Amino acid sequence: MIQKFYSLEIITNGQKLYEFTDKTIEWINKNNFRNGIINLSIQHTSASIILQENADPNVQKDLINFFDNLAPMNNKLYIHTTEGKDDMPAHIKSALTNNQISLSIKEGKLLLGTWQGLFLFEHRLATQKRIVILHFFGD
Repeated sequence: MIQKFYSLEIITNGQKLYEFTDKTIEWINKNNFRNGIINLSIQHTSASIILQENADPNVQKDLINFFDNLAPMNNKLYIHTTEGKDDMPAHIKSALTNNQISLSIKEGKLLLGTWQGLFLFEHRLATQKRIVILHFFGD
């Protein structure tokens, strides 16, 4: 059994979904991982990671619209507004989604469904440098 860690840096430019499926698969292939578990975790409280459809971009637009309606960018609604109108809504969206996901790797393949992809869900408006930690455990 082996364990390996990798810090994946993703630069975001506004509120949207940034797919990182290919980068994760590249890391799996580069290390010749055969069977095991990969845990992905984000080291931020105003962005999240999600497993979502990667075929129709309208899914991403609908998700952003839904979460914007659920946690509107209106400073009158929140006490914590230190970093602007997107500050507290970003924390709410992050709390409602995922800060980590675990997936299986079988015979060198990341087990995803046909239309599934891994996304960093950026909840802030300004450019950010985000870190996703990939942790593999297996053979």
